[in-house]
Amino acid sequence: MRSSRISPVRRACLAAGAIAIGAALTGPAAVAAETLPAYMDIAVGSGKPTSKAQVAIDNITALDDGMQAIYAESLEIFKANIREKYPLIIARFDNFGGAMTLYAPGKDPVQAPPVPEAYALVKSVSHSAMAMYQLVAPYLKDPGDTSWRAPMAIYLTQVNTARESIADVDLPDNVRSRLDSMLDKEIAFMERCLETGTFTFADLTELAHALEPDIVKNVALAAQTQVDHWESVLGEWQTMLGDDWDQTYAITNTLYVTRQNNVLFTILAQFMGEDAIDDRLILVGTTAFTTTEAKLLDVLSRIIADRSLGEVFFRNYYLMDAELLGSAARHAVEVDAEKQGKKALLPTVAPFDTHAWPWPEDPASGPGPADMQEIEGD
Repeated sequence: MRSSRISPVRRACLAAGAIAIGAALTGPAAVAAETLPAYMDIAVGSGKPTSKAQVAIDNITALDDGMQAIYAESLEIFKANIREKYPLIIARFDNFGGAMTLYAPGKDPVQAPPVPEAYALVKSVSHSAMAMYQLVAPYLKDPGDTSWRAPMAIYLTQVNTARESIADVDLPDNVRSRLDSMLDKEIAFMERCLETGTFTFADLTELAHALEPDIVKNVALAAQTQVDHWESVLGEWQTMLGDDWDQTYAITNTLYVTRQNNVLFTILAQFMGEDAIDDRLILVGTTAFTTTEAKLLDVLSRIIADRSLGEVFFRNYYLMDAELLGSAARHAVEVDAEKQGKKALLPTVAPFDTHAWPWPEDPASGPGPADMQEIEGD
């Protein structure tokens, strides 16, 4: 027996139909003018009716709103179908070296263990060095502006507390000594600033240069810790999935500064191979360093599902990976530039089916068309 549940989209369509029927039955003659109290002026405004043209525009553009609602509901179906068929890896950046979850068909999601704590510890101390810059840089022209004193005093307390805590964490002696030394330098710098009530650009650069060698060593340690951990995790998952590994999809997020050397994407590429890039291995730009697992799962499902749509409508499985208006807009830019006697400034066009990394730019990086107009019909 079919479920009696009415979907939100269907409910909206039924409501819209009822309104339309009611309007048809009553007609314009049924609308009577009414005198409203003055306090309703804010709600109703001038009472000027919407123009017929605007009503028509709203009716037509509402189709896109309706499509979005239908799409959102269909996506849940597509996502369930994809999870039944393919293993999925959701990898996302966080402040502790990243997180990964494996969704294997017919099984509960597997959350990978976290990166060893040494990563977060050396990263945090290295970032405290950056805080020295942030505390004083806005006031270098006028240290007499005492706005910096309270934030620095608060952060000095935090650094002192961290310095006292280093003895209680599990770190190699050479790493512990390095972190101690860094925090000691920062404490001395802040105490001197607060005591004298001033600082100079020379003071800041002297501190930065003193901390630089230790920051470089911390970065190397953090990177090695992170890479070793995720290679171990992916190696175990590859073994566990067996032949299914070759049809596994993976996605991770990136902010602009981490796009070219994104650690999680780079490690995934080592296991999935070049042919998986932009096919089964996806890197998506986000507006922040962090995002949610649910959002990435939705994005990956949408990418996979839209490829079937691209094949149905445009006879190209990967066309929907690109902005549909992009190639048309490119041609429009070229036409306008030619009219103005200028050369259009445009990126190199790569095929839709490309495995280029970190971004598509090589015309020879994949087979097939790079433009909708290059797709030949039957």
